[in-house]
Amino acid sequence: MARAFVLSTSDNVATLVDPVRIGDAVSLVGEGSAIVNAKAEIAYGHKLATRAIAKGEAILKYGKVIGQATQAISVGDHVHVHNVEALRGRGDKREAS
Repeated sequence: MARAFVLSTSDNVATLVDPVRIGDAVSLVGEGSAIVNAKAEIAYGHKLATRAIAKGEAILKYGKVIGQATQAISVGDHVHVHNVEALRGRGDKREAS
């Protein structure tokens, strides 16, 4: 069975230790445990959604926001640049002083 690490209990993504194909069962290890079925082919080191993520919702890894969903993401989906936008370094997202 493929494995993916969850680094914080607040995370909504896990990092794959093994590559997966559509339908593969993925064992989530680390902070909590569960089994998630992959909904896409996902490479080693990439992220997998551990729960449903709404469009506009924060993507959490290490217990920190690493981006924002640009579309709804289902459990088991690949979480990457095609459905996440980075928020760091964006002048249009900076709070007014």
